[in-house]
Amino acid sequence: MPFTDLVPDPSALERIASGSTWAEGPCWIPTTRTLRWSDIPGDRILQWHADTGGVDAYAEGVEFTNGRTLDRDGSVVQCSHGQRRVERDRDGVVTPVVDTWDGVRLNSPNDVVVARDGSVWFTDPAYGITQPREGHPGEREYGDHWVFRCGPDGEGLRPVAVDLDEPNGLAFDPSERVLYVASSSAEEPVIRAYDRDGARLKNGRVFARLGPDEGVPDGIRVDVDGNVWSSSRRGVVVFDASGARSGEIPVPETVANLCFGGEDGTTLFLAATTSVFRIATTTTDAAAH
Repeated sequence: MPFTDLVPDPSALERIASGSTWAEGPCWIPTTRTLRWSDIPGDRILQWHADTGGVDAYAEGVEFTNGRTLDRDGSVVQCSHGQRRVERDRDGVVTPVVDTWDGVRLNSPNDVVVARDGSVWFTDPAYGITQPREGHPGEREYGDHWVFRCGPDGEGLRPVAVDLDEPNGLAFDPSERVLYVASSSAEEPVIRAYDRDGARLKNGRVFARLGPDEGVPDGIRVDVDGNVWSSSRRGVVVFDASGARSGEIPVPETVANLCFGGEDGTTLFLAATTSVFRIATTTTDAAAH
């Protein structure tokens, strides 16, 4: 599919919010028609209201939340750097999903997806315990950075990918038979793909690479046709299902993460350093189907 069929006008980028310190973890909330995102160093969760265009604080003093996603029941599953856990926000009541593995604490869960069977898959790099503005100083208690999977309430937690230096964003393909994971290592900034076999991942391989001036991949999304949308230093890079580069959306700030949403799900929202942008597309998120 030509890139212009996905993004009719890549220059039609609109800034809808500003004032974040480092904007991350955008998630469209259909029931309230709001976009929710994290200002990690600001230790707050912000929201943009589609009906009014206004921006306000959803919550403050949130222990440095990062990535989030909708759960199957419409609640929000999110990652907490400060609490070193994955947690669930149901109508403002936040409860833990999981915070330890094999008797030790997680590092600082970063991004999360929920599969159609309710299982929770998340990345666990160490930014929240190594970056002073993103959490609290701490130790890597299991000594590495892995991708984990657990049941809806944290049961059966196990590492499923242990071959990435800095696992970051993640997203399933439309069939949920492939999981893509962004590796934000400066030495090898790639998106890796893994075949899913129930609760396991296997056959890890490099799916795509960013260009030398595009920084590292951070947040990623997959659309209904299997295209992979990746954040980059210059904006958003789109790869088709084979890993071939389709096109790019230039953005004036480094993009950290992205999500689809809006009235019909075709609006792409971008959390980019101090700002949040939106742009019209012709596709929707694979996870919404």
